[in-house]
Amino acid sequence: MLVVTTNELEGYRIVRHLGLVRGLTVRSRSVVGNLGAAIQIFFGGNITVYTKLAEQTRQEAFNLLIAHAQEMGANAVIGMRYDANEIAAAVTEVLAYGTAVVVEPIGPDMAAGGGNPWGQSVPGAQR
Repeated sequence: MLVVTTNELEGYRIVRHLGLVRGLTVRSRSVVGNLGAAIQIFFGGNITVYTKLAEQTRQEAFNLLIAHAQEMGANAVIGMRYDANEIAAAVTEVLAYGTAVVVEPIGPDMAAGGGNPWGQSVPGAQR
């Protein structure tokens, strides 16, 4: 599955737009985690407890986005973005969203994976 933040995929032709896809997760930190973060805040610097939570939450939203796109029959997502909102104190929603598409390589060298910037053929691409 190719996922890009651009609206086009160099070396590929979009043959079908399948629509909006999203991955949504809502997370909070445990009381113990908040205590650990409070200690880190006291000393300053990177709050690794929250950094780890943010990374895990974004990864979960991204994985849900991929699953949604695959369910729709896509082999790529274009225009991918993240959005985050605080729902309540210490409760955050993270949304990954984009447009599910079906792409195919342009030209015979791309179909073989030779010109693919990701070094492999695109799953589900028409050849």
